[in-house]
Amino acid sequence: MTTIQEKGTAFRALHAQDTAFIIPNPWDLGSARMLAHMGFKALATTSAGFAFSAGRSDGAMTREETLTHAEQLAAATGLPVSVDFGDCFGDRAEAVTETIRRAGVSKLVGGSVEDVPSRGDARAPYEISHAADRVRAAVVAARALPFPFTLTARAENFIVGRPDLKDTIARLQAFQDAGADVLYAPGLRTREEIETVVHAVNKPVNVLAGIPGMTFTLADFSAMGVKRVSVGSLLSRAAYGALLRAGREMSEHGSFAYSDDAPPLRDVAAALGK
Repeated sequence: MTTIQEKGTAFRALHAQDTAFIIPNPWDLGSARMLAHMGFKALATTSAGFAFSAGRSDGAMTREETLTHAEQLAAATGLPVSVDFGDCFGDRAEAVTETIRRAGVSKLVGGSVEDVPSRGDARAPYEISHAADRVRAAVVAARALPFPFTLTARAENFIVGRPDLKDTIARLQAFQDAGADVLYAPGLRTREEIETVVHAVNKPVNVLAGIPGMTFTLADFSAMGVKRVSVGSLLSRAAYGALLRAGREMSEHGSFAYSDDAPPLRDVAAALGK
Protein backbone atom coordinates (compact mmCIF):
# COMPACT_ATOMS: atom_id res chain seq x y z
CA MET A 1 0.00 0.00 0.00
CA THR A 2 1.28 3.45 -0.93
CA THR A 3 2.04 5.63 2.08
CA ILE A 4 0.90 9.25 2.30
CA GLN A 5 4.56 10.29 2.10
CA GLU A 6 5.00 8.35 -1.15
CA LYS A 7 1.73 9.68 -2.55
CA GLY A 8 2.65 13.28 -1.78
CA THR A 9 6.12 12.82 -3.27
CA ALA A 10 4.73 11.21 -6.42
CA PHE A 11 2.25 14.03 -6.90
CA ARG A 12 4.94 16.67 -6.49
CA ALA A 13 7.14 14.81 -9.00
CA LEU A 14 4.45 14.95 -11.69
CA HIS A 15 4.93 18.73 -11.78
CA ALA A 16 8.68 18.37 -12.38
CA GLN A 17 8.35 16.40 -15.61
CA ASP A 18 9.53 17.85 -18.91
CA THR A 19 6.02 17.60 -20.34
CA ALA A 20 2.57 18.55 -19.07
CA PHE A 21 0.23 16.04 -17.49
CA ILE A 22 -3.55 15.98 -17.33
CA ILE A 23 -5.19 16.00 -13.91
CA PRO A 24 -8.86 15.24 -14.66
CA ASN A 25 -11.69 16.35 -12.38
CA PRO A 26 -14.14 13.62 -11.32
CA TRP A 27 -17.31 14.61 -9.51
CA ASP A 28 -18.28 11.35 -7.76
CA LEU A 29 -16.88 7.93 -6.87
CA GLY A 30 -17.89 6.32 -10.15
CA SER A 31 -16.24 8.94 -12.32
CA ALA A 32 -13.13 8.86 -10.10
CA ARG A 33 -12.80 5.10 -10.42
CA MET A 34 -13.26 5.27 -14.18
CA LEU A 35 -10.55 7.91 -14.57
CA ALA A 36 -8.19 5.95 -12.35
CA HIS A 37 -8.85 2.81 -14.40
CA MET A 38 -7.97 4.77 -17.55
CA GLY A 39 -4.47 5.31 -16.20
CA PHE A 40 -4.45 8.92 -14.98
CA LYS A 41 -1.83 9.47 -12.29
CA ALA A 42 -3.68 12.01 -10.12
CA LEU A 43 -7.12 13.54 -9.71
CA ALA A 44 -8.47 16.95 -8.76
CA THR A 45 -11.90 17.58 -7.34
CA THR A 46 -14.29 20.09 -8.87
CA SER A 47 -16.35 22.22 -6.50
CA ALA A 48 -19.00 22.81 -9.15
CA GLY A 49 -19.22 19.18 -10.28
CA PHE A 50 -19.46 17.96 -6.68
CA ALA A 51 -22.16 20.51 -5.91
CA PHE A 52 -24.14 19.48 -9.02
CA SER A 53 -24.01 15.84 -7.88
CA ALA A 54 -25.63 16.92 -4.59
CA GLY A 55 -28.28 18.99 -6.35
CA ARG A 56 -26.72 22.29 -5.30
CA SER A 57 -24.93 25.20 -6.94
CA ASP A 58 -21.19 25.86 -6.95
CA GLY A 59 -19.96 27.28 -3.66
CA ALA A 60 -22.75 25.66 -1.62
CA MET A 61 -20.76 22.76 -0.18
CA THR A 62 -19.28 23.04 3.30
CA ARG A 63 -15.68 22.43 4.27
CA GLU A 64 -16.67 19.17 5.97
CA GLU A 65 -18.57 17.93 2.91
CA THR A 66 -15.70 18.89 0.60
CA LEU A 67 -13.09 17.10 2.71
CA THR A 68 -15.22 13.97 3.08
CA HIS A 69 -15.82 13.88 -0.67
CA ALA A 70 -12.09 14.22 -1.42
CA GLU A 71 -11.20 11.54 1.15
CA GLN A 72 -13.66 9.16 -0.51
CA LEU A 73 -12.16 9.77 -3.96
CA ALA A 74 -8.66 9.19 -2.63
CA ALA A 75 -9.67 6.00 -0.82
CA ALA A 76 -11.59 4.69 -3.83
CA THR A 77 -8.71 5.12 -6.27
CA GLY A 78 -5.45 5.17 -4.32
CA LEU A 79 -4.39 8.17 -6.40
CA PRO A 80 -3.11 11.52 -5.20
CA VAL A 81 -6.04 13.94 -4.95
CA SER A 82 -5.83 17.73 -5.06
CA VAL A 83 -8.87 19.48 -3.61
CA ASP A 84 -10.72 22.44 -5.09
CA PHE A 85 -11.25 24.42 -1.88
CA GLY A 86 -12.55 27.58 -3.52
CA ASP A 87 -11.67 30.45 -1.18
CA CYS A 88 -10.86 27.92 1.60
CA PHE A 89 -14.18 28.71 3.30
CA GLY A 90 -13.47 32.17 4.60
CA ASP A 91 -12.04 35.55 3.85
CA ARG A 92 -9.50 35.63 6.65
CA ALA A 93 -6.13 33.89 6.68
CA GLU A 94 -7.24 31.84 9.69
CA ALA A 95 -9.90 30.12 7.59
CA VAL A 96 -7.30 29.22 4.99
CA THR A 97 -4.96 27.83 7.66
CA GLU A 98 -7.70 25.67 9.12
CA THR A 99 -8.73 24.32 5.72
CA ILE A 100 -5.20 23.23 4.81
CA ARG A 101 -4.64 21.79 8.28
CA ARG A 102 -7.82 19.75 7.94
CA ALA A 103 -6.72 18.57 4.49
CA GLY A 104 -3.58 17.21 6.11
CA VAL A 105 -5.58 15.41 8.79
CA SER A 106 -7.63 13.89 5.96
CA LYS A 107 -4.41 12.66 4.29
CA LEU A 108 -4.93 14.69 1.12
CA VAL A 109 -1.78 15.69 -0.76
CA GLY A 110 -2.85 18.84 -2.58
CA GLY A 111 -5.29 21.70 -2.59
CA SER A 112 -5.98 25.14 -3.98
CA VAL A 113 -6.77 28.57 -2.63
CA GLU A 114 -8.52 31.21 -4.75
CA ASP A 115 -8.38 34.99 -4.56
CA VAL A 116 -12.14 35.57 -4.95
CA PRO A 117 -14.83 34.93 -2.30
CA SER A 118 -16.86 31.82 -3.02
CA ARG A 119 -19.91 32.91 -1.07
CA GLY A 120 -22.33 35.79 -1.51
CA ASP A 121 -22.64 38.12 -4.45
CA ALA A 122 -19.16 39.64 -4.27
CA ARG A 123 -17.18 38.33 -7.22
CA ALA A 124 -14.31 40.81 -7.21
CA PRO A 125 -10.84 39.53 -6.31
CA TYR A 126 -9.40 40.31 -2.91
CA GLU A 127 -6.95 43.17 -2.78
CA ILE A 128 -3.63 41.69 -3.90
CA SER A 129 -1.77 42.02 -0.58
CA HIS A 130 -4.61 40.31 1.28
CA ALA A 131 -4.78 37.58 -1.37
CA ALA A 132 -1.04 36.99 -0.98
CA ASP A 133 -1.38 36.87 2.82
CA ARG A 134 -4.00 34.16 2.43
CA VAL A 135 -1.67 32.15 0.19
CA ARG A 136 1.15 32.65 2.69
CA ALA A 137 -1.06 31.29 5.47
CA ALA A 138 -1.85 28.24 3.33
CA VAL A 139 1.85 27.68 2.65
CA VAL A 140 2.74 27.81 6.35
CA ALA A 141 0.00 25.27 7.12
CA ALA A 142 1.08 23.03 4.24
CA ARG A 143 4.74 23.07 5.27
CA ALA A 144 3.76 22.06 8.81
CA LEU A 145 2.31 18.78 7.52
CA PRO A 146 4.45 15.62 7.87
CA PHE A 147 4.27 14.84 4.14
CA PRO A 148 4.61 16.82 0.88
CA PHE A 149 1.49 18.87 0.21
CA THR A 150 1.29 20.65 -3.15
CA LEU A 151 -0.41 24.00 -2.80
CA THR A 152 -1.97 25.65 -5.85
CA ALA A 153 -2.69 29.39 -5.78
CA ARG A 154 -5.34 30.66 -8.18
CA ALA A 155 -5.84 34.11 -9.70
CA GLU A 156 -9.51 34.20 -10.70
CA ASN A 157 -9.93 37.58 -12.38
CA PHE A 158 -10.42 36.13 -15.88
CA ILE A 159 -13.15 33.84 -14.54
CA VAL A 160 -15.06 36.69 -12.88
CA GLY A 161 -15.05 38.93 -15.94
CA ARG A 162 -11.92 40.97 -15.24
CA PRO A 163 -9.55 39.83 -18.02
CA ASP A 164 -6.56 41.93 -17.01
CA LEU A 165 -3.44 39.92 -17.85
CA LYS A 166 -1.13 42.41 -16.14
CA ASP A 167 -3.09 42.04 -12.91
CA THR A 168 -3.17 38.26 -13.28
CA ILE A 169 0.60 38.14 -13.58
CA ALA A 170 1.08 40.49 -10.63
CA ARG A 171 -1.12 38.23 -8.53
CA LEU A 172 0.60 35.03 -9.59
CA GLN A 173 4.00 36.55 -8.90
CA ALA A 174 2.81 37.61 -5.44
CA PHE A 175 1.52 34.09 -4.81
CA GLN A 176 4.83 32.67 -6.01
CA ASP A 177 6.69 34.92 -3.58
CA ALA A 178 4.32 33.74 -0.84
CA GLY A 179 5.52 30.17 -1.46
CA ALA A 180 2.82 28.53 -3.62
CA ASP A 181 3.94 25.35 -5.39
CA VAL A 182 1.70 25.67 -8.46
CA LEU A 183 0.16 28.75 -10.09
CA TYR A 184 -3.18 28.76 -11.86
CA ALA A 185 -5.15 31.44 -13.69
CA PRO A 186 -8.27 29.77 -15.10
CA GLY A 187 -9.74 31.49 -18.14
CA LEU A 188 -6.59 32.09 -20.18
CA ARG A 189 -7.54 31.39 -23.79
CA THR A 190 -4.76 32.24 -26.21
CA ARG A 191 -1.25 30.97 -26.77
CA GLU A 192 0.06 34.47 -26.14
CA GLU A 193 -1.71 34.75 -22.78
CA ILE A 194 -0.55 31.33 -21.64
CA GLU A 195 3.05 31.76 -22.73
CA THR A 196 3.21 35.23 -21.19
CA VAL A 197 2.11 33.82 -17.83
CA VAL A 198 4.48 30.84 -18.02
CA HIS A 199 7.46 33.10 -18.79
CA ALA A 200 6.53 35.56 -16.02
CA VAL A 201 6.84 33.02 -13.19
CA ASN A 202 9.20 30.25 -12.16
CA LYS A 203 6.74 27.79 -10.64
CA PRO A 204 4.70 25.12 -12.47
CA VAL A 205 1.64 26.56 -14.20
CA ASN A 206 -1.75 24.84 -14.41
CA VAL A 207 -4.03 25.73 -17.33
CA LEU A 208 -7.76 25.12 -17.66
CA ALA A 209 -8.54 23.26 -20.90
CA GLY A 210 -11.85 22.81 -22.63
CA ILE A 211 -12.83 26.47 -22.82
CA PRO A 212 -15.09 27.04 -25.86
CA GLY A 213 -12.97 27.90 -28.86
CA MET A 214 -9.79 26.55 -27.31
CA THR A 215 -8.34 23.75 -29.46
CA PHE A 216 -4.95 23.16 -27.85
CA THR A 217 -3.83 19.59 -27.21
CA LEU A 218 -1.71 18.31 -24.35
CA ALA A 219 1.31 18.47 -26.64
CA ASP A 220 0.51 22.11 -27.44
CA PHE A 221 0.35 22.97 -23.74
CA SER A 222 3.65 21.21 -23.13
CA ALA A 223 5.28 23.23 -25.91
CA MET A 224 4.06 26.41 -24.18
CA GLY A 225 5.77 25.36 -20.95
CA VAL A 226 2.60 24.41 -19.06
CA LYS A 227 3.11 21.66 -16.47
CA ARG A 228 -0.45 20.69 -15.52
CA VAL A 229 -3.78 20.71 -17.37
CA SER A 230 -7.17 20.41 -15.67
CA VAL A 231 -10.72 20.60 -16.94
CA GLY A 232 -12.69 21.92 -13.96
CA SER A 233 -16.37 21.05 -14.13
CA LEU A 234 -16.21 20.14 -17.83
CA LEU A 235 -16.43 16.33 -17.41
CA SER A 236 -19.41 16.62 -15.09
CA ARG A 237 -21.14 19.07 -17.43
CA ALA A 238 -20.49 16.76 -20.39
CA ALA A 239 -22.12 13.90 -18.47
CA TYR A 240 -25.05 16.03 -17.36
CA GLY A 241 -25.34 17.31 -20.91
CA ALA A 242 -25.94 13.74 -22.10
CA LEU A 243 -28.57 13.33 -19.38
CA LEU A 244 -30.30 16.57 -20.38
CA ARG A 245 -30.39 15.57 -24.04
CA ALA A 246 -31.79 12.14 -23.19
CA GLY A 247 -34.37 13.57 -20.82
CA ARG A 248 -35.53 16.14 -23.35
CA GLU A 249 -35.85 13.48 -26.02
CA MET A 250 -38.11 11.44 -23.76
CA SER A 251 -40.17 14.35 -22.45
CA GLU A 252 -40.56 16.19 -25.75
CA HIS A 253 -40.67 13.34 -28.27
CA GLY A 254 -41.39 10.19 -26.29
CA SER A 255 -38.48 8.46 -28.01
CA PHE A 256 -35.35 6.69 -26.81
CA ALA A 257 -32.78 7.03 -29.58
CA TYR A 258 -30.23 8.23 -27.02
CA SER A 259 -29.88 4.59 -25.98
CA ASP A 260 -27.78 4.01 -29.11
CA ASP A 261 -24.99 6.04 -27.48
CA ALA A 262 -25.24 4.42 -24.06
CA PRO A 263 -22.44 1.91 -23.38
CA PRO A 264 -23.39 -1.65 -22.40
CA LEU A 265 -23.47 -2.41 -18.68
CA ARG A 266 -20.41 -4.62 -19.04
CA ASP A 267 -18.41 -1.72 -20.50
CA VAL A 268 -19.35 0.51 -17.59
CA ALA A 269 -18.36 -2.20 -15.15
CA ALA A 270 -15.05 -2.64 -16.98
CA ALA A 271 -14.39 1.10 -16.86
CA LEU A 272 -14.92 0.93 -13.09
CA GLY A 273 -12.31 -1.81 -12.91
CA LYS A 274 -14.91 -4.38 -11.90
